[in-house]
Amino acid sequence: QVQLVESGGGLVQPGGSLSLSCAASGSILSVYDMGWYRQAPGKQRELVAAITSGGYTNYQEDVKGRFTISRDNAKNTVYLQMNSLKPEDTAVYICHADVWSQEFRRRDYWGQGTQVTVSS
Repeated sequence: QVQLVESGGGLVQPGGSLSLSCAASGSILSVYDMGWYRQAPGKQRELVAAITSGGYTNYQEDVKGRFTISRDNAKNTVYLQMNSLKPEDTAVYICHADVWSQEFRRRDYWGQGTQVTVSS
């Protein structure tokens, strides 16, 4: 019953900015860690940024200083503000959440992914 839905992907020029959002819905009792992963063609999925329910953040080294992760606990939503985008940032960005729900207790959930393409 728990679902994660991403939005905000698209095409942007190098050096540009893009904002992603991911909203969790369903029979949610509590949302713990949330984050963003990405997967480019021919590469393994990697963590981009994560944020705990208390607001502690962690970033992949290559995006430090360019990306900012935040969340709105009242809306069960996590955001990713991406600035100074590079072609190497091109990937499918996937939302992740650690959720306590009525049906499955505590488990990981994943969004469907949203395409981010950085190209001139």
